[in-house]
Amino acid sequence: MPANALPEPLVRRLTDYAQLLRINRPIGSLLLLWPTYWSLWLAADGQPDLANVIIFTLGVFFMRAAGCAINDFADRDWDRHVKRTQDRPLTAGRIRAWEAVALFLGLSLVSFLMVVLFTNTLTLYLSFGGLVLAFIYPFMKRYTHLPQLFLGAAFSWAIPMAWAAQANALSQVTWLLFTANVLWTVAYDTLYAMVDRDDDLKVGIKSTAILFGEADRAIIGALQALVILILVLVGHRTELGVFYYLGVAVMAGLFVYHQFLARNRAREECFKAFLNNNWAGFAVFAGLFVDTLVR
Repeated sequence: MPANALPEPLVRRLTDYAQLLRINRPIGSLLLLWPTYWSLWLAADGQPDLANVIIFTLGVFFMRAAGCAINDFADRDWDRHVKRTQDRPLTAGRIRAWEAVALFLGLSLVSFLMVVLFTNTLTLYLSFGGLVLAFIYPFMKRYTHLPQLFLGAAFSWAIPMAWAAQANALSQVTWLLFTANVLWTVAYDTLYAMVDRDDDLKVGIKSTAILFGEADRAIIGALQALVILILVLVGHRTELGVFYYLGVAVMAGLFVYHQFLARNRAREECFKAFLNNNWAGFAVFAGLFVDTLVR
């Protein structure tokens, strides 16, 4: 059936659901995906089970969509005051609050069932922590200036889960990757928060962009430097080779580029720097993939 044969109300409804779940904006899913792949490939020494790759790829997209639904539910009254978000379907009234909650629960349940049916007990136990983090993060911006830290933990929880699914155990390298990704997430989501800082100040939403103030770029740079140092340590601990380090070097170069983009703290340039982090994550994965492939 051609798309134009669908009833117009149904098309509008599906479009609103796609916007709520950010299907039209996959950047968040990609930022989740690359660190998850880092974990799978390292835990498997470059040969992860195909089943785990499929499970965690789908899980990343499902849980990111679930997180978007609960985030918009939490922010439905605040988003109308922020220029970038005032036309979101839930805020604009095109989708009801209960629908967003139902989508969050449904997508979370599907992800949970994949873990129950196709992984191991350790991964199952870890999945409860991931669900809690996905639920509480959107509400943290009301209570703390560090919601990006909670987002970092939520975005990084797939790392121990993927490692556990592949190796049925965790290691020091697992938590090094987790730490690196938490710091990286705080850095790039602070760039994202800088886009909305003026609006957030008006309505009382808290963020690291507000907390850091004029030290924002310096602190982001320090976090980025720590990410590179930890990833170098991961390479040393796992005896990775030149291709991996080339990938880390590309990430470092992109971090410098992000600092350049954000030099004037302009909304558009900060958002561009945020989006570019996708390539930083991909660069590390590409280096890791090639390095383990040619061993």
